[in-house]
Amino acid sequence: MDLNRVQIFAQVVEQGSFTGAAKALGITKATVSRKVAELEADAGAQLLFRTTRALKLTEAGSSYYNRISKILVDLQNAEDQLSANQEIIKGNLKIVCPIELGQLFLGRIFAQFLTAYPDITIDAELTNRKVDVIEEGIDILFQITESNDARLQQYEIVNAHKALMASPTYLAKHGTPTVPQDLAHHTAIKLQSAHIDGSWKIFDGKQWVAMEPKAQLTVNNVTLAREAAIEGLGITAVPSLIAQEALEKKLLIPVLEDYPMLQTKVTVSFPQRAYLPRKYRVFIEFLYAAVFKRWQDRVLQVPDFVSPPAE
Repeated sequence: MDLNRVQIFAQVVEQGSFTGAAKALGITKATVSRKVAELEADAGAQLLFRTTRALKLTEAGSSYYNRISKILVDLQNAEDQLSANQEIIKGNLKIVCPIELGQLFLGRIFAQFLTAYPDITIDAELTNRKVDVIEEGIDILFQITESNDARLQQYEIVNAHKALMASPTYLAKHGTPTVPQDLAHHTAIKLQSAHIDGSWKIFDGKQWVAMEPKAQLTVNNVTLAREAAIEGLGITAVPSLIAQEALEKKLLIPVLEDYPMLQTKVTVSFPQRAYLPRKYRVFIEFLYAAVFKRWQDRVLQVPDFVSPPAE
């Protein structure tokens, strides 16, 4: 039996198309079509109805898929268990993270981790696009937003503290807001991306209110928002980590400090597995060692297999 053909057929069913399966597996559509045709020829049965709009399982195809899907899950669990018990830790990790988090924090961690584990390789993508971990075969995903994907195991690492701020030039020209409602008379520099919750939800002393001042500039990158604010374009809300130097140099001034903003969190996610591959485990343990060193008791959630630092 050609297990490759079985896996390709399963992907066609799960993705709903030859194109989707080819993308998920990183092969050509022609290869997917040929392998499924070979499987049907050897089985002596048609597994799929092919139409211009969609693919549908035949009765034989449905029965076959129900059987092989369970077998493929067992095979994946067996591979994960083998990986979890291997003595030499090796393999590749595909990691996706927000641009700024990767630049400011994860770059050095990746380098230190790979020095400690020379048989592991990392393919890292820094992006603010929407990511489907399962479909794209991602191992580790970092986000600065909420996620409710039941297919993933997720841990909240720390709060991504953000605050409203503007340049002294802008405030001198347009005035300093004293209550959240004053923001309606100001210009915003807004953030909007899959990884960043750019909404301005502020506690006005009684309740959480959503403020939406007019935005002359909307971006998907917090560094760009920070630089535009320094130039006096408007008020922005960026993580303190990104604006720390500008705040220290008084290039940006915090506003409405007495009115807290609703905070987002830095999270790490990976696919739900019956057995966690060792490459996952050692990376998460290494990550948390760096997280504890930097944020100490501000760490929010810790996986069961990670030992917190000694008191």
